Amino acid sequence: MGHSKIYLTILTLTTVFFLSCNSNQTSNSKEQWFTHRGDLESSNYSGAEQIKVDNVKDIELAWSFNMNDMPDGSRAGLSQCTPIVVKGVMYTMSAKAILYALDAATGKQIWQFDPFNGQQGGGTVRGVAYWEKNGDSRILFGAGPTLIAVNAEDGKPITDFGKNGAVDLRIGLRDDPSDLFTALTSPGVIYEDLYIVGGRLEDLYGSPPGYIRAYNVITGELTWTFHTIPKPGEPGYETWPKEAYKTAGGANNWAGMSVDTKRGLVFASLGSPSYDFYGADRLGQNLYGNCVLALDAATGDYVWHYQTVHHDLWDYDLPAPPNLVTLKKDGIDIDAVAQITKQGFVFVLDRDTGEPIFPIEEKSVPESFMPGEKAWPTQPFPTRPLPFARQYMTVEDLNDVSAENNLALQKQFDSLRYEGMYTPPDLKGTVMIPGTRGGAQWGGAAFDKETNTLYIRSMDVAELITIVERDPAKIKATSTIEQGGNLYKNYCAACHGANRQGNGAVFPELTNVKSRLSKEIAKTKITGGVGQMPGFSRALTDDEIESLLAFLYEEEDRVISEEAASTSQNDKIEYYNISGYTTWIDQSGNPAIKPPWGTLHSLDLSSGEYNWQVPLGNNPELQKDGAPLTGLEGKSGPIVTAGGLIFIGGAEDKLLRAIDKSNGQTLWEYELPAMANATACTYEVGGKQYVSISVGGTTENPSGSVMAFALK
Repeated sequence: MGHSKIYLTILTLTTVFFLSCNSNQTSNSKEQWFTHRGDLESSNYSGAEQIKVDNVKDIELAWSFNMNDMPDGSRAGLSQCTPIVVKGVMYTMSAKAILYALDAATGKQIWQFDPFNGQQGGGTVRGVAYWEKNGDSRILFGAGPTLIAVNAEDGKPITDFGKNGAVDLRIGLRDDPSDLFTALTSPGVIYEDLYIVGGRLEDLYGSPPGYIRAYNVITGELTWTFHTIPKPGEPGYETWPKEAYKTAGGANNWAGMSVDTKRGLVFASLGSPSYDFYGADRLGQNLYGNCVLALDAATGDYVWHYQTVHHDLWDYDLPAPPNLVTLKKDGIDIDAVAQITKQGFVFVLDRDTGEPIFPIEEKSVPESFMPGEKAWPTQPFPTRPLPFARQYMTVEDLNDVSAENNLALQKQFDSLRYEGMYTPPDLKGTVMIPGTRGGAQWGGAAFDKETNTLYIRSMDVAELITIVERDPAKIKATSTIEQGGNLYKNYCAACHGANRQGNGAVFPELTNVKSRLSKEIAKTKITGGVGQMPGFSRALTDDEIESLLAFLYEEEDRVISEEAASTSQNDKIEYYNISGYTTWIDQSGNPAIKPPWGTLHSLDLSSGEYNWQVPLGNNPELQKDGAPLTGLEGKSGPIVTAGGLIFIGGAEDKLLRAIDKSNGQTLWEYELPAMANATACTYEVGGKQYVSISVGGTTENPSGSVMAFALK
């Protein structure tokens, strides 16, 4: 539901001064890829046109840079970092979260900076930010819970920024910093001399709120804070239980933000409140969870919001920053915000007021049967554009790779609760489509400024929600292995699998963990978090962590005391989803529903109509004779160029593709050494255009690489 703007400040003189002395520009030039998503408007667009439709077949590998910062035998890293390119220098981060500066024309290393000083390191980092003023140029990025600033020229820490070049992002998030997990998976955005950040939090009971904060780029001092779970007297406080700001968590911006420098506004896409799948302790609409939020960039003051999911029970976070777009309606140019969602919607909102450009209807959705839960009775459904992802399925949509597997899927489907999208989690299990990973994901959309066209990648697979009850009175264990198994089921199985089989490259299998990882390192990761995994120091006692390790490392079973058997961290009944974040598959490991499983869409934003929609990627083993491509799952996003091309990778076929933006036809593809689970970038150096992408690790080179392509 839309809300009126409270006020809007036009910073005319300030903006003119800012643009004259600060090279952080609003629109991307063809020479540079200035920010994580090309420009502050999150367009993923470049004016480069040397590589175009009629010559893209002639591009080849220009250079490749191997990171080589992980020991031999390490598990292959999965880099998600989009490089930025400024003045011929590329800045990027490895899967181990080490920062590199490279010559963007040759790939030769200029310098590197290890924020972990040779220690374990790691964590998902999707980009860095660049700031320059009066000859002072800096790179700002996140490493673990820390915001770091280094000199862009030599990679040395800016010692007068924060404490010796670093700011602890855990400080100021309501709770004891020593117990918190937070990380900048997506970089913040620059506005004048401010670095505005959100951050990833643990998606668990007891998570803190995900405040949006602005730090002074020069000093590292905190300038302003916006409370995403409102305090008394702040707009939205009434949408939560009384004093929920003291206990509720989440509603964080992990996907990134966009900036309109002319209006002096920053736009954030917010995630769901915690816990993601059960909200009896947070009854209400839950602002600002799942909101497009506009703030005064200089002060952090509220301007407007639009909530895309009320009282989220499905982890339908807004997965990417809003695209700042201009479209035509009734012959008039309208500045707008286009927000893609995991559900497959595009919410197109007026940039000044947050009011919908196309009508949006509140429709009734199913009620919850969970104890104490009250699902919100309606959800917003845009009437236009139509959804870009599948939002409904029947038994006819189950895959028919084999009759035996199809019959098993039918029996499973019939045993679960399913009443369409927004069917609440249930103790009997629930089918969910789109799943927690979309629809759209963190790769975001690309906006073609020439044609007012939005290009969107979608995943089109189903997911299961399997809710289990964690009653401390019922799960007390008598031995370490029994307790560790119970804890694994509740806290780990959703990502690493019920049988510890893992989930692709993101969540490793744990059946052989003791052969590749010391128990001490594993304990550090469980306690403090790493990569996509949050830390569990707040959720588990020291004794419980030891029991979980005993289970994982198959140690000798030991009788535990009554005190150790109790769950002293939390004595309340809790409900957990133990099958989230994974594709629903059949007995042979195939997606449970028929293809396509991944699609690329071209959307005319002015009309709200799709120009074309094509499967993206292919599994030839599952493609039936004469049938269209199967499409493949993928999280990275497209970029679009003035040369008439879309570049996109990120599927398990390991291909980087160039696609004709006018019709969706693939014109060029290149098989990379590993999956490029990152969005590409493009730039020009010395009059030559390059397309570059971060590539994941291999057995031979676990650190991964950065590769760049150009015309022969």
